[in-house]
Amino acid sequence: MGTRTRCLIAAALLALPFPAGAQNLANQLFGAHAMPSLAQPQAYGSYARGCADGLVALPESGPTWQAMRLSRNRNWGHPEMIAYLQDLSRAAVQIGWRGLYIGDISQPRGGPMTSGHASHQMGLDADIWMLPPGRLDLTRTERENLSSISVRTEDQRNINSNWTAQHHALLRAAASDPRVDRIFVAAAVKIEMCRTATAADTPWLQRIRPVVGHNYHFHVRMRCPVGSRHCETQTPTVAELSNGGNGCDDTLMWWVTDFLNPPPRTERTEPAPPRQRHPREFTLADLPGQCSEVVRSQ
Repeated sequence: MGTRTRCLIAAALLALPFPAGAQNLANQLFGAHAMPSLAQPQAYGSYARGCADGLVALPESGPTWQAMRLSRNRNWGHPEMIAYLQDLSRAAVQIGWRGLYIGDISQPRGGPMTSGHASHQMGLDADIWMLPPGRLDLTRTERENLSSISVRTEDQRNINSNWTAQHHALLRAAASDPRVDRIFVAAAVKIEMCRTATAADTPWLQRIRPVVGHNYHFHVRMRCPVGSRHCETQTPTVAELSNGGNGCDDTLMWWVTDFLNPPPRTERTEPAPPRQRHPREFTLADLPGQCSEVVRSQ
């Protein structure tokens, strides 16, 4: 969808009244914006229920990075996120890569997305490809068609031959930055990194968190920036999740044992928890109050 089309859709949607309880889906309203708001950078709400003012674009190409899948228009982030990604791309050069291929960050005004992610709603999440860049002069078409690589076996239990010492070094650099809250990876990746862990690694290694999927990319989540008082950093903290350790414990091994092969149910089972609504089902009423102004503003 081109910029002109997005702007026309946004104008039509913004002309609609937004009474309390309006049923206009928030992802359609936010997804229609081709550009960010002109307000000062602020993150509102949480990573999976929020929005943002003043996001800035990661330039499509730089000396040590390229933004991928440009047709999605999701290369927008809080200025601290954009600075972090550029810094990390330079660190990637130091470990032997040409730079980074960077996937989705956020929509121009954050908010729920029209497809894909539940999070990435405040410009504080970013996906970084596991594929070491072969070139940093890819065309727009090439960026649409090139795929990343998986670093995990199909059975989800181990890393595969695509995993390298450079992947380990890159994740260490990514997690060592104090701006980072946590990084999501496939469980097999965390298990592999734990094999050589020392006590000195604890502060950064506890930020590496196992999550289903995340074998083609790793997902960086930033802390709430200073001054964004309406931003909610995720809880529990990584220190609480790992009981002050590095996270290389039985809770990690659960991902390759019970998670993959759940134990049989007993005759006495708990009732199924109520279904959680996906952010794509949210209306503006489900988001922080500031998001109504973010989506309305010019």
